[in-house]
Amino acid sequence: MPDIIQLLPDHIANQIAAGEVIQRPASAVKELLENAIDAGATDLQLIVTDAGKGLVQVIDNGKGMSATDARMAFERHATSKIKTIDDLFSLRTMGFRGEALASIAAVAQVELKTRRAEDELGTFIRIENSVVVQQEPVQCPVGTSISMKNVFFNVPARRNFLKSNTTELRNIMDEFTRVAMAFPEVRFSLTSNGQQVFVLEKGSLKQRIVQLLGSQYNTKLVPIKEDTDYLTISGFVGKPDTARKTRGDQYFFINNRFIKSAYLNHAVTHAYEDLLAKDSYPSYVLFIQLDPQHVDINVHPTKQEIKFDDEKIVYAFVQAAIKHALAQFSIAPSLDFSLNADIQQLDAVSKPVTDDIAERTISSSLYQTFTQKNQAHKIEPSAGAMRPMPGSWIADKQQTVDIQKAAQQAGGFYSPPPGDPDGYREEGGRGRWLAK
Repeated sequence: MPDIIQLLPDHIANQIAAGEVIQRPASAVKELLENAIDAGATDLQLIVTDAGKGLVQVIDNGKGMSATDARMAFERHATSKIKTIDDLFSLRTMGFRGEALASIAAVAQVELKTRRAEDELGTFIRIENSVVVQQEPVQCPVGTSISMKNVFFNVPARRNFLKSNTTELRNIMDEFTRVAMAFPEVRFSLTSNGQQVFVLEKGSLKQRIVQLLGSQYNTKLVPIKEDTDYLTISGFVGKPDTARKTRGDQYFFINNRFIKSAYLNHAVTHAYEDLLAKDSYPSYVLFIQLDPQHVDINVHPTKQEIKFDDEKIVYAFVQAAIKHALAQFSIAPSLDFSLNADIQQLDAVSKPVTDDIAERTISSSLYQTFTQKNQAHKIEPSAGAMRPMPGSWIADKQQTVDIQKAAQQAGGFYSPPPGDPDGYREEGGRGRWLAK
């Protein structure tokens, strides 16, 4: 019986390997943008046509490449980021696997122009199906321009699996947003079919968030900043009223690399406990900086799945940082008195209030503090509870609750001793009666 195992030709092996890295045009966008960031670019232009099926082009003003490096960059496992396996645990760059350009060249027609500042002429390279068909000197600005044309032209079956232009463009914009969000100090622009979609000038993280996610976030962001010996957490979370029914505006970055983590997302959601309606999801843009030795990013070619050496401590830090920030900005769970049926039987609800009691309540420091912060609560009596008499203070004031008594019953506050207005204190941004 003849031998049946054979070595695949390089171009077929490259096409198979490319399937892991370049799943759709958006995959190439991510890889090319990250390469430009690693090259030190401060100005990035992304140009696409037909949702990336016809063209994906990235132009940057980075350091460029020599003629030799430009040619080597398209070889599989060719990289400038690592030299030994130990380097994987000290990485600060976006790329490191040396697969992106080789994968792109295996499934598309690629043109590259690049020049270093010290070179008079740059290099032009054209590659099709992993084969260099042209290489020559060229006049071009410092930096790199790389174009990916006709993706999957040599793998028609893969091209047939691409979605509509609307879907593919949305995926491209998602990848563009993730990279642009992580580097607000870099200018980004996105042009689709000749029309500018985004022009993002350099600025602060908050400005970049508003530019990308919309002006509705301008006054709805709570800053996060916590430094520890193990990690640093920074960024912004949305106030509870920005919560949505989908998980759209949720971004986690580990050492500026966008990741997907259901575990850390649970930490954020848990920090909002009692602040959000059921089936609502908070918005956030959070950056975690920690020693690369504590995280493994070499889990999947897309590098969006990672592993921590101690994920529980990261979970605890994230949850604590968000709770602390929400408390600092006086965003805390409100007392929902309707949850406790006993409150309906309190004097403040079931009995009329005399003018004397009403005057004392309104003039109290606790009532005034809650009113000023728009945190005074109202109670609607249940069907079985005694209705306030017409003309009573509660009826006239839309059943405004006697906060002191209701809060004491709910367990959230202590009432002051009689005649002791000084028993009131501010704690963590919330008014609280303290027993002496």
